Amino acid sequence: MANVVVIGSQWGDEGKGKIVDWLSERADVVVRFQGGHNAGHTLVVDGVSYKLSLLPSGVVRQGKLSVIGNGVVFDPHAFVAERKRLSEQGVSIEPGNLRIADNAALILSLHRELDATRESSNSGTKIGTTGRGIGPAYEDKVGRRAIRVMDLAHPEGLPERIERLLAHHNPLRRGLGQDEIDAAAILDELTSVAGEIVPFMDRVWRLLDERRKAGDRILFEGAQGTLLDIDHGTYPFVTSSNTVAGQAAAGSGLGPGSLGFVLGITKAYTTRVGEGPFPSEQDNEIGQFLGEKGREFGTVTGRKRRCGWFDAVLVRQAVAINGIHGLALTKLDVLDGLEEIKVVTGYRLDGTTIDYLPASLSEQQRVEPIYESFEGWQATTAGARRWSDLPAQAIKYVRHIEELVEAPVTLLSTSPEREDTILVRDPFQD
Repeated sequence: MANVVVIGSQWGDEGKGKIVDWLSERADVVVRFQGGHNAGHTLVVDGVSYKLSLLPSGVVRQGKLSVIGNGVVFDPHAFVAERKRLSEQGVSIEPGNLRIADNAALILSLHRELDATRESSNSGTKIGTTGRGIGPAYEDKVGRRAIRVMDLAHPEGLPERIERLLAHHNPLRRGLGQDEIDAAAILDELTSVAGEIVPFMDRVWRLLDERRKAGDRILFEGAQGTLLDIDHGTYPFVTSSNTVAGQAAAGSGLGPGSLGFVLGITKAYTTRVGEGPFPSEQDNEIGQFLGEKGREFGTVTGRKRRCGWFDAVLVRQAVAINGIHGLALTKLDVLDGLEEIKVVTGYRLDGTTIDYLPASLSEQQRVEPIYESFEGWQATTAGARRWSDLPAQAIKYVRHIEELVEAPVTLLSTSPEREDTILVRDPFQD
């Protein structure tokens, strides 16, 4: 049995939530290993929608252990709110089915305020963040001044840690024209919620090692997508963490030798939220068609997503960077009814044909997509659960994508419903 790492192969919003939920039926443990509560996942189970931001998608299934790893930045108040909301939908979140890494860094109100101030500033580059404090929290983690989950269990040490944190933030706030923060307010913010967090705290690295040795199947749930990776994405229009498959090991404490099948969730067209380069973007009727039919609005922010044709160059690059073994192709049904479908097969940069996305922002902004056209299909793919249910042209489209990105389609999703999935190859059986 192979442990499975699920990552997004584009700019996020590829449909990871549904696929992780679908795979979690075969898993024993589901792990979040990076990001924060900016990771919007919508699950549709028996007609009921569950919107998750921080919690692993496995929490909606009974009998599964969900884990928030050390690579996640953890907002305790967001956790309490999300837990309450799910409880009202009948989903129980207790220490028996959720564990939180004791060495995960916390997101505080000052992080959210700094995030919002930067994004609303008239100077500098607007990244298009969710404004939830993710980036500033990672900055404090790297700056070795973060307050971590374990600190909530030792309130006597909090004043010293808060003082160290504010020694950085208060001068920064003064420079931004904001009032300084009183240490007592941060202490109250932490102690007021500590009792609801500490019972979930665990040495996740040891827990996962024990579950692995016991033969449990572990599913690693990535957030965002490869093109938002802090190193490999369209920098600086990226998230603040590593979103690639290798982070599953670092962000959970389980060694890389324990990672198995890497599954790249891939939308049958392309979308992105926020600012930054987007070579195949269709700011026209096609983009509007894809956005409306695909209901392309962010789970976390509600922002309208930018839409464009499938970009095989980007996905092929993601396949190489992540070591993707197979794709889970989603939202094929959104393309139903189009007379013509296009796919990016290469770029032109200053008159030269290239087969990769350059690292330079200025070059990313100058690349011109080279398209290949496909005949569309008028029959529906929505709800298909077997290859024989698909129109011939849809199968041809899928097979050509496999050739272009140099990876096979392992799963094919044909609607938001959990069971509307065609299984080609079980990643856990690899």
